[in-house]
Amino acid sequence: MTTPDPPVGRHSAPGGARNTVLIAAFEGWNDAGSAATAALEHLGEVWDARKVHELDPEDYHDFQVNRPSIAPDPETGGRRITWPTTSVWVAQLPQRTVVLVHGIEPSMRWRSYCAELLDLAEELEVRTVVTLGALLADVPHTRPIPMTATSDSEGLRAVLSDVEPNTYEGPTGIVGVLQHAASERGLQSVSLWAAVPHYVANPPSPKATLAILARIEELLGETIPLGELPDDAAAWQHGVDELAGEDAEIAEYVKQLEEAKDTADLPEASGEAIAREFERWLRRRDSGKES
Repeated sequence: MTTPDPPVGRHSAPGGARNTVLIAAFEGWNDAGSAATAALEHLGEVWDARKVHELDPEDYHDFQVNRPSIAPDPETGGRRITWPTTSVWVAQLPQRTVVLVHGIEPSMRWRSYCAELLDLAEELEVRTVVTLGALLADVPHTRPIPMTATSDSEGLRAVLSDVEPNTYEGPTGIVGVLQHAASERGLQSVSLWAAVPHYVANPPSPKATLAILARIEELLGETIPLGELPDDAAAWQHGVDELAGEDAEIAEYVKQLEEAKDTADLPEASGEAIAREFERWLRRRDSGKES
């Protein structure tokens, strides 16, 4: 019987090696309100990630579906075409290495696409794959964004009590396929999903992005600088409040969603949720003392 890998939140792998984690998000079907890719871009900025690889878009994209864009090139003074592709970035944190994968859901050859990404992940000594997603749901914008965390890794679920088995059945996107391929290679994997209110589906969705980052922070045990995101999330909620206030039908619908959410969450006003929030506060307080 093999010994399960250490939980994601531990800083070191056996033997003192750095625990390398890959975090991936993809534009398209898996990215309601662009919340997941915005979270990944934020991580790249605050962690000062450097690009190490790009996949050839010719192999995976239908350019009539995801068209390239053309714009002036300030470096050459000419024109530049930007192709839809998947880029791989690496951030060196004090206690771990994080590989960030930002892509557009491919149009074709999904198995080859995942194999290329995971081959590169193995070269970079990745031990854990975290995928980010966002979906439209019947949730109110006035309440905390619901987050779910699922995993096929028994060892990871054993040490992270709030990560559930993946029981979803139905059509899947590249996030689900990459998760499955990672598990088949024996990698730890966990999928994080934010529920975005369906009546405000247009990006950006900073409140959902903030919820994803908070969950990553818990999972990795790393403090993530948030910059202006909390202010953006508050402004977003205020803006939606104003829109709902101008339409009696929407206001009534939001009220119904609030009542349903509050009833469902009543048992959750609980030790575990409060403890997670307190741990997050402690990490931020300690991080502030160090800086």
